[in-house]
Amino acid sequence: MIKKNIIIVCLILFLNSCGFTPIYLKKNDIKFSIEQVNYSGDRDLNNFLKINLDQYKNEKIDNKISIDAKSTYKKIILSKDGTGEVTNYQLEAEVIFLIKSNNKEIKITEKKIIDSMSDKFEEARYERSIKQNFASSITNKLTSELIIN
Repeated sequence: MIKKNIIIVCLILFLNSCGFTPIYLKKNDIKFSIEQVNYSGDRDLNNFLKINLDQYKNEKIDNKISIDAKSTYKKIILSKDGTGEVTNYQLEAEVIFLIKSNNKEIKITEKKIIDSMSDKFEEARYERSIKQNFASSITNKLTSELIIN
């Protein structure tokens, strides 16, 4: 019994200091500031992207980036039942970022399949929350690309 306790304590001490740190834990490692973004395309998706990208504005950093963002959002019908009612949709958001300083193009696509709901108001709310999640994921992928380069 005592050996088991000693082994458990040793494992906890060794694994506690293994050096793992989450990627997005330290926002102070970011060496750029997104100063200007010109949006075109889907208005809702662009509004969510703007909210997420505004947190990367920093007056103290000299490396300022200007970006053109072109977004498209599609709601594709995947299947219908026997009566012609839609049963499944595929939601697809694609954003093409053009980084003006080095003329680099970054294309990010997000997809999700959802079932149709009988309550269309609830379905619209759910679709809006998915758009929000798409914008958050796209922002994280963009910042990862900008950190690497």
